[in-house]
Amino acid sequence: TGESKSKYNCLSEKGGVENNGFVQNEAFEDKETDTSSQEEMPKTCSILVDPVAVEETVLKPYAGMPKEVLLQFSSQARYRVTREILFWLIIAASVALVGATIAIIALSPKCLDWWQASPIYQIYPRSFKDSDMDGNGDLKGIQEKLDHITYLNIKTIWITSFFKSPLKDLGYGAEDFYDIDPIFGSMRDFENLIAAIHDKGLKVIMDLIPNHTSDKHWWFQLSRNRTGKYTDYYIWQDCVQAAGSVIPPNNWVSVFGNSSWQFDEVRQQCYFHQFGKEQPDLNFRSPDVRQEIHDIIKFWLGKGVDGFSFGTVKFLLEATHLRDEPPVNKSQNGVMYTITAYSQLHHDYTTTQVGLHDIIRSFRHTMNEFSREPGRYRFMGSHDDEKEDIEATMMYYGTPFIQEADFPFNFNLINMKNLSGNSIFEAVDLWMRNMPAGKWPNWAVGSPNAARLSTRIGYEFADVMNMLLLTLPGTPVTYYGEEIEHGIQRITCQYKSPMQWNGEVNAGFTEGNSSWLPVHFNYRSINVEVGKKKPLNPQKFY
Repeated sequence: TGESKSKYNCLSEKGGVENNGFVQNEAFEDKETDTSSQEEMPKTCSILVDPVAVEETVLKPYAGMPKEVLLQFSSQARYRVTREILFWLIIAASVALVGATIAIIALSPKCLDWWQASPIYQIYPRSFKDSDMDGNGDLKGIQEKLDHITYLNIKTIWITSFFKSPLKDLGYGAEDFYDIDPIFGSMRDFENLIAAIHDKGLKVIMDLIPNHTSDKHWWFQLSRNRTGKYTDYYIWQDCVQAAGSVIPPNNWVSVFGNSSWQFDEVRQQCYFHQFGKEQPDLNFRSPDVRQEIHDIIKFWLGKGVDGFSFGTVKFLLEATHLRDEPPVNKSQNGVMYTITAYSQLHHDYTTTQVGLHDIIRSFRHTMNEFSREPGRYRFMGSHDDEKEDIEATMMYYGTPFIQEADFPFNFNLINMKNLSGNSIFEAVDLWMRNMPAGKWPNWAVGSPNAARLSTRIGYEFADVMNMLLLTLPGTPVTYYGEEIEHGIQRITCQYKSPMQWNGEVNAGFTEGNSSWLPVHFNYRSINVEVGKKKPLNPQKFY
């Protein structure tokens, strides 16, 4: 290079001495020392340097450059501008990516859980299928007919109460919450049914009525004898006996009519019952009672149940002051014995008391303990028909921060008094307009406590109401037989009449001589088997 040549020429001018080896030339060293001492001024040596080469050397980065050189290099305009452009491009790309992600999430349909993805099929087990020829439907009978449920493309089964009980009021007054009533089978039958349901990819929920027990329950027997902690398991009050009759503590009336207080000869006090006198109310102000119910929930979830429908929950607490409830007709105020019907009172002190929702949230908390495994979410529904107070119904959804039921069951379409386009719209709009944001609706047109759809509104409207049920947003709740429901009507207790499976004796419900309720007279022409052969198959429609 030019620089090397200059250095070479400079050395040549100094004496032209070359040392191509590594051994020092002593003569040269001595000579150089001598001359330097004798010369007054060394001869000037000019070095030719290319300015462009120097500039390139300074500006070109290299590995291990010191901080000062790096800063000088990076502050140049061409690199600073490039760096800023890349920075803002990355920021813009990040914002665009976040925006696209949000848009995709917002516009994509939500992933549905199992209790949202299909209708819930509600079965009254005594009327579904009899397997042992005693005329009563049972758990084995449900297991025999699971293929029918999968044919309907239904994924969730709701079995109404099957606890051991005297079978009063649909069996909702349990004699033992930990046992199966013999009429429905055994605990082994239940375990086999759960396994079969899960093997088919289905889920099962069951009823639990925590408000009361049967008066045959051993808790009640211990309570009436004032035994230990069971003394306060129920609601007891002193009452006055006069002239062979009992004067109750107040004017409270049971749902079934007449006083909600019943005198007990053993304890010599009155116990409170919101329903039948054979169904005494539990005292939910007792921590021991609340713990008992939590233990029952855990027991059945441990058996593999996928969820619960908690019924009559608005009755769990009563006011402790025991004041008379205000009458609807104010002229009856203070006249206790003229009030015998539930509709004659405003039930301000016996329903939806302060603390009720804390109890329901505690149920949810216990169920959540069993929902931790992926795919094992446990459903919770509340079953209370607040006909006159939609806001009270919506409270069972919980709050944005505290969950209660996944949904309270909706009976607006059942409670319609007059069928019309306007009444249907009002029933649907009432729920959707009041439902909290982000919650999930549900619909039903039949239940064990209501007349069959075709009896209520007429055969000609049954199919269109079922279409409405199955196309509204949310979860449809189908009561057994609604897929052939127009054939199960207008007989005694017809909303619980046996399922019509085929045209054989007793509609294929039982191979015994009789069924606990008579089947409809038209079972030979309207049943599950015949329906599948028809061109317009209502089951295929489902």
